[in-house]
Amino acid sequence: MKHARAIYSSSTPFDGVVCDTVTLDFDHRCRRRLKLETDNGMAFLLDMPELKTLRDGDILLLEDGSGIGVRARNEPVVDIRCKDLAHLVRVAWHLGNRHLPTELMGDRLRIRQDHVIEEMAEKLGATVMRLDAPFNPEGGAYGHGETQGHSHGHHHG
Repeated sequence: MKHARAIYSSSTPFDGVVCDTVTLDFDHRCRRRLKLETDNGMAFLLDMPELKTLRDGDILLLEDGSGIGVRARNEPVVDIRCKDLAHLVRVAWHLGNRHLPTELMGDRLRIRQDHVIEEMAEKLGATVMRLDAPFNPEGGAYGHGETQGHSHGHHHG
């Protein structure tokens, strides 16, 4: 089985050959080690030295020098639209206060579908729209670009 041990960011030029793609939801793009299968059925092992979040457009480098392109799978998400920038900031603060993975999309916010959070956003005056789309949440500051966990001198609970 081939191993993928390095990632070329979508912003880094890749001089090799991309031999296949792998389409993953957000949870499966946040792994260190995982057996995966490409879109054309080739099994390979994601084997990173540390946890990395794969982004749509990244390339996984295989040991033979070829690459596998990463695609973000559509998943159940909610787009939250607000009246203006101040309103958007207020709603974003409430999402961040709950440590929810959130994708910042300029004029709207995207979260995973969650009826409780959707109701909260509506009570705050936002408009919510359910859809199936790729989910690429912002990395956490304390998670050093990752959204899993953080350590900053206090406990939550």
